[in-house]
This record gives sequence, structure tokens and C-alpha cells, in this order.
Amino acid sequence: MKRLLLLFALAALALPAAATAKGPSEASITGPGLGKAIKITGTETEGSPLMDFAEAAGFFPAAFGQTPNPMMSAPPKGKLGPKYSLDYTVPGGGGENFRIHQDLYPYATPTGVTYMPSGQPIFGAETSGGWFTDSRLKEILVAHGLPKTAAEATSGNSTAGFFSTGKLGALVLALLLLGAATVLMRRRFGRDTA
Repeated sequence: MKRLLLLFALAALALPAAATAKGPSEASITGPGLGKAIKITGTETEGSPLMDFAEAAGFFPAAFGQTPNPMMSAPPKGKLGPKYSLDYTVPGGGGENFRIHQDLYPYATPTGVTYMPSGQPIFGAETSGGWFTDSRLKEILVAHGLPKTAAEATSGNSTAGFFSTGKLGALVLALLLLGAATVLMRRRFGRDTA
């Protein structure tokens, strides 16, 4: 009988913990050099791929706040590198899902950086937000398909590199100048023959 009571007591303690789970069920990463989104899914258990990633990205202190607070109010010193979008799906009650966004800088130096805007609705509250760094961030993402270096990410997407470096603007300017020169030349030669 004592064992049965002990089992009921343990089950009662475990149920509220499962019911109050507030972590993401999926993280989706998009950005330069990714042909398709990197999706990390899993259970809300310590050591799962999703929870390891969420912890390295600072999801919990950024979403809910924490004491002591590891979040920063300004970006860390160093270069951030290319920005990626990180969107979480967080299951809520009654089939409702919350979408929580973070900016992700996996190639930042000296270590990976995330930024979560404050004020995003989650469980009747709002995200605390802020900047977060973790040395495991890039390594975890590379294991899920992120190119090892920012150069590999941009070289794998040549059209994005073309448009983002201003080469398109230079091409448009050159075409406009060529068109203007053609019009001027026609007018000038048109007058000489008349």
C-alpha cells in the first residue's frame, strides 16, 4: 500500500510539471546560404536537440526573464556577421501556438549572438527580450546543416551576394549612363547630318 501511495504522489508531482511546460516545439532558421530552412524539433526534455539549441540561443531568459539576468541591453562588441531569422513555435493551451522571433548571428566574433525583441506575446505575458551570447550556438547549428563559415554561406548563394553588395545598383547606373550617352550621341549626330 505504501508503494502505491508513493507512486501516486510521484505521479501527482510529475503532472503539474508536464502541464506547465513552456518551451518551444520547433525552431526554424532561415538566412544566407541556406537553400531551405533548418528545422530543429523535439521534446522539452533536458539534453534533447531542441532544448540544447534553445538554451544556447537564450530562449528562456529572453522570453520569460531570469534572475540573475544573462541578457544584455546592447549588442556585444565585435562583428555580428550575417543575420539569420530564428522563429520558434511554442505550444499554448487549447491548440494555440505562439510564434516567437529572434535574430540570429551565428558567425559573430568572438561567439554566436542572438537578439529577441521584447513585447512579443507569450502565455498572457510579453517576452523580456535582449541580446544573448553562447559559445555553443554555432557548433549546434553547424551540426544541423549551417555552413561552417560565413564565406561558405554567402558563396553558396551567388545571387544574394550579387544583390547585397551593391553590384546590381552599379549595373543599373551603368545602363542608365549608357542610355543617356546613346540619346546624346543620336541628337548630336542628327544635327550634323541635317
